Amino acid sequence: MAPQIDSFILYLATERGLSDAYQLSVRRTLETLADWAQQRDLPDWQDLGIDHLREFLSQQKSRGLEASSLRIAVVHLKIFFRFLVSRNLLGEDPAEPLLSPRTGSSLPGTLQVSQVARILDSIEPSKPLGRRDLAILELFYASGLRLAEICSARLESLDLEDGFLRVTGKGNKTRIVPVGGQALAALKSYLNNERPELVKPHTSSEIFLSVRGGPLGPDRVRKIVKERARQAGLTGNIYPHLLRHSFATHLLQNGADLRVIQELLGHADIATTQIYTHVDDQGLKKVHRQFHPRA
Repeated sequence: MAPQIDSFILYLATERGLSDAYQLSVRRTLETLADWAQQRDLPDWQDLGIDHLREFLSQQKSRGLEASSLRIAVVHLKIFFRFLVSRNLLGEDPAEPLLSPRTGSSLPGTLQVSQVARILDSIEPSKPLGRRDLAILELFYASGLRLAEICSARLESLDLEDGFLRVTGKGNKTRIVPVGGQALAALKSYLNNERPELVKPHTSSEIFLSVRGGPLGPDRVRKIVKERARQAGLTGNIYPHLLRHSFATHLLQNGADLRVIQELLGHADIATTQIYTHVDDQGLKKVHRQFHPRA
């Protein structure tokens, strides 16, 4: 069983260009399954059927594997067995009937495009801190940044001419994200007209400043997002990461490749990004009806 796993990992690396972290995650899943199968006198991949795979996943669940991790494991199994069939290493795909477990509330919520527009359009730049707050929310939605990335964004990392921002995300990994036209205009307005008024002798190079001249902290940014959403008439819990979820979902709805979204979000593992394919079930059905010849 090991040679097939090695061949598949090589395929992920050389032909799919997937990250080392994703390859390691897949290898763990497949090696765990291989050990499980061999303990049951199932020494070959062709010995496994759908009932075996379901039993394996059930055992993993009983050992405390969360629904989100089970969902990722199902993805790993599906792409692996599909690979074996495509390489004529297996006659039939036993994983094809597998369904991903529902993750319930762990699926990210999203705002509609019109709701995001309502929040942004309701902010008056001419009012105190209006330019700053508009720039923050525009940047959240335009670039899909994490809360910590917004708070730590620095002037020297912002390229206003070409419209890019260099951020340091989880695991101290740096990535460059594009800043869309409207977000770029909001940032320029804030930097030229409002930030200079917030600067104090102790001010450092963080982009977003408080009235005291220090960098905005996460709690304050959360409050800004919540207050601006309430001002726009939106009810419920509106929080910064909701704008990040909306950014990813709206890209997917408009046809963006999942690998591109992974890069923009700074996900080490594409399986993390794949959750958005389940958020947008209705959107995917619409595309299927539009383009499939027998839909």
